[in-house]
Amino acid sequence: MPEQFKIKLSIANRVYPLTINPNQEEGLRKATKKIEAMIGQFEQNYSVRDKQDVLAMCALQFAAQVEQKSIDKEYVNEEVQEKLEALNELLNEHI
Repeated sequence: MPEQFKIKLSIANRVYPLTINPNQEEGLRKATKKIEAMIGQFEQNYSVRDKQDVLAMCALQFAAQVEQKSIDKEYVNEEVQEKLEALNELLNEHI
């Protein structure tokens, strides 16, 4: 098991110390950059008074993206299943 170490991430002008596995660092740093970029976009495009509002909007957008990917994956899986069944029927007809 990899040894854990400490890092500090800054989100919305607050520092968050974390103890993580080394294989988590890249993902956490990328997520932090995405959050910071999204915060900048929300602050630029909307008159937001409170950082908590901006963070809530970021959380909603990320959650919506995860849910949409799940929905899209389910749709693709159903479409692939239908195509496989159609191919199977064709093969059975020619056997």
